[in-house]
Amino acid sequence: MSESEAIARWREDPVAGLLGVFDLTDTGARTTEDIFTASSHFMPSGRIFGGQVLAQSMLAASRTVGDDRVIHSMHGYFLRPGDASQDITLSVDRIHDGRSFSTRRTQAYQGGAPILSMIASFQVPDDGLDHAASFDGDVPSPEELGDQETALTRVTSFSGLRLTDRPIELRYVEGPVYMRVDGAHVPHQAVWARLRRPIGDDPLLHRAALAYLSDLSIQESILRAHGIAWATPGMKVASLDHAMWWHRDGRVDDWVLYAQESPNARGGRGLATGRIYTRDGDLLASTAQEVMVRLPVSDGARS
Repeated sequence: MSESEAIARWREDPVAGLLGVFDLTDTGARTTEDIFTASSHFMPSGRIFGGQVLAQSMLAASRTVGDDRVIHSMHGYFLRPGDASQDITLSVDRIHDGRSFSTRRTQAYQGGAPILSMIASFQVPDDGLDHAASFDGDVPSPEELGDQETALTRVTSFSGLRLTDRPIELRYVEGPVYMRVDGAHVPHQAVWARLRRPIGDDPLLHRAALAYLSDLSIQESILRAHGIAWATPGMKVASLDHAMWWHRDGRVDDWVLYAQESPNARGGRGLATGRIYTRDGDLLASTAQEVMVRLPVSDGARS
């Protein structure tokens, strides 16, 4: 399939494209591990989007536990850039099954080499202590912010793919940082996000979509702190690891608020953390990610 054909197919319904890559194939093979295969959705860069392989890895692990056990956390390391034109092999090791908790390790492979290594934990739902941090701030609703992507598409389109072609719509409280960073250079931001259309009621599917969403924009709290836009020539950003904790079920085809902040950046790395809330203020999930950030050396710095 040519790039133009891939773009046209993706534009027809990007949410369907996302659900397609979530539909794993069980090969039926099992020695000490369960083996699944998956495809990737189109990416103009040719590299697999990290949130996609995170979601696929947790879905593969979920296929090896009982229906009574729900994923509540995952910790993954991005090892190599993936090739979006090639299929992915997902190998799940059933590390432990206890009375209440199960642990799984998923390795995502391409060409025989791992591109992601992840450990996930599952729990039988239980009663217990219950509290949650609230969102500290007053932000405009997504409706008040309006569509921010259509106007930006003209200046941020690359290889024919537009911001409006993504399965997730984003609306920035402080404004996007694609071309420039407006306002104060602070190490935090808030972003409304949702899938562009409903996907049904399966809680696991919504947790997978939340994992996909969790890798969108979280790095920007680091960039915003230094007034650096994505369009900065020569800048390189790569995710190193990602952690996520699901606290409550919620719908990702309704607006969620992703509050992000960066507590530290040093040595070419930056740390970002996030909390994802429903419109009603319920805390759905917490996230953390460390990224590599490399900026071009100026001529003055070389001399």
